[in-house]
Amino acid sequence: MELFLTLFFLVLLLASVLGFTSDSRDSADWRPSNGGWRSSPRS
Repeated sequence: MELFLTLFFLVLLLASVLGFTSDSRDSADWRPSNGGWRSSPRS
């Protein structure tokens, strides 16, 4: 079992380093900021 977990995380690490992973967030919850400050949703 330990060998499987080690290999699993090594494969994930290798895929990440080689750029085969992607950010699954669709940015729907991100709003633009004004110099790092969030504006009011009402404005």
